[in-house]
Amino acid sequence: MLDKMRLLTPGPTSLPERVRLALARDMIHHRKPEFKAIMGEVQQKLRHLFGTEGEVLALTASGTGAMVAALQGLFAPGETVLVIQGGKFGERWTEIARARGLEVRVLAVPEGRAVNPAEVAAALAADPNIAGVFVQLSETSTGVQHPVRELAEIIRKTPALLVVDGISGLGITPCPMDEWGLDCLLTGSQKGLMLPPGLAFLALSERAWAKAGSVESGNFYFNLAAERDNIRKGQTCFTPAIGLLVALNESLSIFMEEGLENIFRKQWALTCMARAGVRALGLELFAPDHPAWGLTSLRLPAGVKSSAVLGIAARKFNVIMAAGQGDAKDLIIRIGHMGWVDWADLAAGLHALAEACREAGIAVNTDNYLEQALAAYWQAWNNGYVAS
Repeated sequence: MLDKMRLLTPGPTSLPERVRLALARDMIHHRKPEFKAIMGEVQQKLRHLFGTEGEVLALTASGTGAMVAALQGLFAPGETVLVIQGGKFGERWTEIARARGLEVRVLAVPEGRAVNPAEVAAALAADPNIAGVFVQLSETSTGVQHPVRELAEIIRKTPALLVVDGISGLGITPCPMDEWGLDCLLTGSQKGLMLPPGLAFLALSERAWAKAGSVESGNFYFNLAAERDNIRKGQTCFTPAIGLLVALNESLSIFMEEGLENIFRKQWALTCMARAGVRALGLELFAPDHPAWGLTSLRLPAGVKSSAVLGIAARKFNVIMAAGQGDAKDLIIRIGHMGWVDWADLAAGLHALAEACREAGIAVNTDNYLEQALAAYWQAWNNGYVAS
């Protein structure tokens, strides 16, 4: 009999039992007092998670929907924007911006590396017409975490708005929106928030709301001002994913009960554990510096495809991990350890990785790799983390 399935992907992620039970509740109507009360609770909890005093809009869409909503709501065709592009989701910002008719300046970053804030400062100085800067908090396709805090310090001294895709970072790594001075922060439901796909969230700074007031988005569905007006009444513009919002209230209660500091400490400890385990096996980290907290990417030796290793791990150990994306699809493996994952799940994942690599013909060092990984976990847990 197979072991229980362990979903160690960068999203969707596993669901806590209490979230699954919330999804099984009877349907309620979205224009009645019961739903409004839930939305009121959700709004306060989302503000705590985002680290903002402003409204957090809830959209029935994937995370990409929030990206479209932010870009179309904040920038008019013909404006110039800067996209930090170091992976597949940086490319997505570029694609959305060009579809909107924006003039896009691309700051290309080698995959597996974080952007150098000095290069962003230089790009802004070279073109004072840049109206917005787009970046991923965590580039999900490569496992890199960009230095968003340092970028915000640079960008808020200019007229440009900083728009941050936190889809695979929020609820996993610290990113307090107001404290760091972000103009737009967005995320999706299926990663750190421990929900199924289908919801997206975004919040704007005061200066971003001022900019939004001068832009005609031309988008009937993603109308930021209308959504804010409805949020203030405990509503949404259109029929929302009611069951997901009910479950969101339960998921956010876990964040409130555990405390963000404890959640971040656990996520950082899992990151240290995964990276120590990969190194101990003698495998190469794809992102050697500036690691994303929610996933760890590794490069396979030449001649071995990730699909072969992943297939063995799934078939023999019921551990589901992810390949790369784009040009790196068959070159790397991404181990997700975000959301409802603990050290035992990750230990099972590292074991599956080791055995699958051996069966695929990759020479790995299996002496004490789990001991080294677990030692790294507890050391990181005891020492805490430094927000970056």
